[in-house]
Amino acid sequence: MMNLDRYARQIRFHELGEEGQRRLLASRVLVCGCGALGTVLANALARAGVGRLRIVDRDFVETSNLQRQVLFDEDDVAQNLPKAIAAANKLRRINSQIEIEPMVADVDHTNILKLLEGVDCIVDGTDNFETRFLLNDAAVKLGVPWVYGGCIGAGGQTMTILPGETPCLRCLVHEAPPPGTTETCDTAGILGPIVNVIASIQAMEALKILSGRRDAVQRSLLVFDLWENRLLPMKAGGLREGADCPTCVRHEFIWLSGERGTHTAVLCGRNAVQLAQPGGAALSLAALAEKLAGVGRVTRNPFLLRLEVDGYTLTVFADGRAIIGGTDDIATARTVYAKYIGG
Repeated sequence: MMNLDRYARQIRFHELGEEGQRRLLASRVLVCGCGALGTVLANALARAGVGRLRIVDRDFVETSNLQRQVLFDEDDVAQNLPKAIAAANKLRRINSQIEIEPMVADVDHTNILKLLEGVDCIVDGTDNFETRFLLNDAAVKLGVPWVYGGCIGAGGQTMTILPGETPCLRCLVHEAPPPGTTETCDTAGILGPIVNVIASIQAMEALKILSGRRDAVQRSLLVFDLWENRLLPMKAGGLREGADCPTCVRHEFIWLSGERGTHTAVLCGRNAVQLAQPGGAALSLAALAEKLAGVGRVTRNPFLLRLEVDGYTLTVFADGRAIIGGTDDIATARTVYAKYIGG
C-alpha cells in the first residue's frame, strides 16, 4: 500500500483529495525537453507524485543553464552530464516512490510515437516550434492531452490542448515562424522568473488533467509579461472551427509523417549547431575516443564524448548525434563534423 503521508498537504486541497492523488500516482507523463521549462515541470510533477515521468532531452548541462534550469548544479556541468540524466539523478533523490525514465535523444518523427506509449499527458519543455508541431501532430493523432509553453525575455505564454475538445497549436500558429523573424534567447535573453511562472501553470494544468479534473482546465491562451506586470488571457474556443485546421480538423499530420521538419538545428544562445541523422545508428564512444586520441582534447562518460580541437567543441552522443560548438553556421558545422568524425 502506497504511503501518502508525503502528499498530505496536497490531499487536503479539496478539489484534488485522496482520489485525485491516487490518480496522479497511477499516471505517466512525457516531459519533452529538460531545459528551463522542463526542469521546473519535472520538479513540480515529481514532488506532486506523478507516478512515472519519462524525460527526454537531446542536450547536456552547461554553466549558462544554471541561471534558470533548476535541477542542475555545477557538478553536473563538471561531469558533462546529459540533461535528462542529471535531472533523473536529482529527482530520484527527491521522490524515490515514483519511476523516472531518462532518455538522451532528439525527438523526431521516427521516435515520437514510441516516446508516447502509455503516456497520459505531455508537457512542453522544448525551445522550438518544429518540435512543438510534431508534438501537436502526435498528440492529436493519439488523443493525448498536452500543455504548450514558451518563454523569451520576461514574457511567456501557455495553452492547454485537449484533442477533440479544444483548439490545437496549429489552430493558433498556422506555420513555424521563418528563421530570423522572431526573438530568440540570443537576441532578447531570458529571465528565470518567467520560466517559473509559465512552467508552474503548465504543471498545474497537467495535474488537473491527470487527477481527472478536466473541467478545471484553462481553455484560453495565457500571455504574460512579468516586466510590465501584465497578464492577457486570449479566448481560443472558436479557433478550431474557424481555422479549418489542417491538423485537428482535416487530420493532416505532415510533421508526424516526416514531410516537414529537419534534423539539424542552430541551438539558441549557444553558438552551436546540432547535427543528426534520422534514426541514427548506435555509436561506440570507446572506439571513437580511440580514433580521436591525439587529434585534440578528448573526454568521455557513458553518455557522450567531447572533442576540443581548432577552436571547436564537438559533443558526440551514443545515438550518433553531435553538437558542434564554436559556430552557428550549419555548413561549417557539417564540415567540422565530417573532418573529425566522418560520414
